[in-house]
Amino acid sequence: MRFKDIVGQESIKEVLRRGHESGRVSHALLFTGESGRGGLALALAYFQYLNCTNRQGGDSCGVCPSCRQAEALAHPDLHFVFPAPTTKESRSACDAALPAWREMVSSSGGYFSEQEWYASVGMENKQGLISKKEADEVIRKLSFKAFESEWKAVVMWLPERMNDSSANCLLKILEEPWDKTLFLLVSEHPEKLLATILSRTQEVSVGRIDREALAKAAVERFGVAAADAADAARVADGSMVTLKALFSAEAAEMRSENFSHFASLMRLAYGQKHMELMEWAEQMAKLGRERQKHFLEYSLGMLRESYMLTAGLSPISYLWGEEAAFCTKFAPFVNNSNIELLIGAFERTLRDVMANGNARIVFIHFALAASKFFLNRPNK
Repeated sequence: MRFKDIVGQESIKEVLRRGHESGRVSHALLFTGESGRGGLALALAYFQYLNCTNRQGGDSCGVCPSCRQAEALAHPDLHFVFPAPTTKESRSACDAALPAWREMVSSSGGYFSEQEWYASVGMENKQGLISKKEADEVIRKLSFKAFESEWKAVVMWLPERMNDSSANCLLKILEEPWDKTLFLLVSEHPEKLLATILSRTQEVSVGRIDREALAKAAVERFGVAAADAADAARVADGSMVTLKALFSAEAAEMRSENFSHFASLMRLAYGQKHMELMEWAEQMAKLGRERQKHFLEYSLGMLRESYMLTAGLSPISYLWGEEAAFCTKFAPFVNNSNIELLIGAFERTLRDVMANGNARIVFIHFALAASKFFLNRPNK
């Protein structure tokens, strides 16, 4: 991964370059932000840049032995830790899942969601976890001298998925790191990390990708007509994962399914059709946990967009197609009297699902509660 392969984020690239040039390379960087913004890609490109033997024009060369190994995600001094399916094998779960990890990173350019990763390794109905065994294993690997390059590193994706034992294990090595050893943590929810880990890392906040860069990526990577690229970039809202989903048949199918579930719920709740709401809840309970989470996160976005239309902020809305058509009609029913209640209900349900609550009970309670928020109809 080279800096030039990363969409936007030019200011962060420059900060990373200047840090190296001035000899101020932090031993622990924490890249924070949604997965579609490029935190993982930046971490990989930074490792490759530091170990490149022929850096040119503020970037790694891409052709030296170190660069070729880094781009293949097979550099002997680069190690990975990520949520992985448990295995009965004696080796670590991350080592067992490494071929799938390499394929996911390579095919996506480092832009993929937690749900996409779980789907690729058959973890749709399981909660991701980084166990103490994985932390022990990476410490063992880092205890050796670098094989070929100046810097050895571990890239930890979603460190918030560590349990307490693994987090405390990592904390020990962060307090007293070996020389020329890098910890590159990539987190979507840094607030879930131990405060002691946060205090020992330098945060690199990865913000939304600017629209111009996203529009260019839409043309170059997805073959979008230049006339449509600006609209696609606006809807993507600073995320390459969202941009990719706009033009992916599989993602489009999931988005369409989520829309169907959301529109059905809102119509039934508004119409106070309680028996049909029970049937809707039963249908949702049969979905896998990751699909349920994805639906609830999608719905939260739809509610916020609908409320923006109600507030007269359509110029900065991120809707198109059937979603835009539905929300234009639905928006008047999402207003100051119920928006906070609706958002709160969806967020509580999301927390219950993430806590492995009984899906049937959770969704029946949620569906019936949702109908109460439409009792006060807008004046016509």
